[in-house]
Amino acid sequence: MTIPLQADPGAIATGVNYSWVLTVTFLIFFMHAGFAMLEAGQVRSKNVANQLTKNMLTWSVGVIVFFLVGVAVEAIAAGVTGGGGGYDLTAIFSPASTLAWVDWLFGAVFAMTAATIVSGAVAGRMKLRAYVSYTVMLAAVIYPVVTGLTWAGGYLSALGFADFAGGMIVHGMGGIAGLTAAWVVGPRLDKYNDDGSVNVIPGHSITFAVLGTLILAFGWYGFNVGTAASPLTGDASGLASFEYVGRVALTTTLGMAAGAIGASAASIAKTGKVDTLFVANGLLAGLVMVTANTDIITWWAGIVFGLIGGIQLVYVFGWVEKYLKIDDVCAVFPVHGSAGALGAILVGIPVFTVAGAGVSLTVQVIGVALIAGWTIAATAVVFGVLKALGQIRVSAAHEIEGLDMSEHGVDTYPEFGRPETVTDGGQFSAQTDGGIEEGS
Repeated sequence: MTIPLQADPGAIATGVNYSWVLTVTFLIFFMHAGFAMLEAGQVRSKNVANQLTKNMLTWSVGVIVFFLVGVAVEAIAAGVTGGGGGYDLTAIFSPASTLAWVDWLFGAVFAMTAATIVSGAVAGRMKLRAYVSYTVMLAAVIYPVVTGLTWAGGYLSALGFADFAGGMIVHGMGGIAGLTAAWVVGPRLDKYNDDGSVNVIPGHSITFAVLGTLILAFGWYGFNVGTAASPLTGDASGLASFEYVGRVALTTTLGMAAGAIGASAASIAKTGKVDTLFVANGLLAGLVMVTANTDIITWWAGIVFGLIGGIQLVYVFGWVEKYLKIDDVCAVFPVHGSAGALGAILVGIPVFTVAGAGVSLTVQVIGVALIAGWTIAATAVVFGVLKALGQIRVSAAHEIEGLDMSEHGVDTYPEFGRPETVTDGGQFSAQTDGGIEEGS
């Protein structure tokens, strides 16, 4: 007689749930490839290697600092502001179960997303050491304080602040930090004329930027849908929070699509043309708009939020560039900062949410204001100190030469970037009739 295998429902649920968490964690990690391509495409060819290096070091430096220091700071912030205590600051180094490290990694990919957003705002003129120094502070203190106040159970969590997957906690915080950093470091040398008018400095590759956008959109399904991270309950009831994954998947998709459409419409209204980068960044702004609320908004609110995200992108970018005179190279504030804040606030309006959501508009405004205020103050202090020490910005000569060569000693496109080299590898050797003649 064959005896059926007896399976422990709890063990099955744990295995399935953690397989799910790891899968979406790796998907979110892959968003760094999207950020790398998006930002590299929006900078000049002479700064591409610098931007790619910053993206790699953001992860490499930040994730270690978040493990060694950030987790403890998060626990302190949660305990102090939440009125609790009794937290073990060293538990992460020797947890009762190594599954705790899976939970940590899931939090770490969110933290590093916030960190890498900043690099796009300050592209083309910041010293690498300054950027890495800020990454250390963000991973160790600035971001952990935000999560300590919120997801870890601190003051804003006790108030009832709602942010499902980090619309404000991750993206809003990163976008506001980027705007503050760009303000402190100042604009690129040739961004503004003496009369205050703006010079457009196009990025070197729309192709890279769009590829990066689509990679980010792909990873965003891990960001939003992945946050519904407990598919099984381990008992006869079956599905756990996975029950609402359909709403999350739908509103994420609708917000993404509507963001691109909203940016297209605003671009036409403003310039008479559909700007490709506005469409790409509008798609991302639409995603940011629904990230804080994707689990509780109605399907039609997903469209409305996405449209708002895409439309505001175009006008907020112009406001930052022309009126604030802040050179936000990759539009990180209108894509992440203002869109994240708006999405977190609008979810407090009951008409947009499903019955029983119970989100307070007042609490959402308080949460957004507190996170924004902390981020601005902390970022301004870090970069202000670096600026006072003369360690924030490359020299004018190095900025003109390009950060690839001055900071890294490399030329990203050697066949195209050097004046003495032509596309087929031949050398420019003779000048005739005022022009340059190609040698063999």
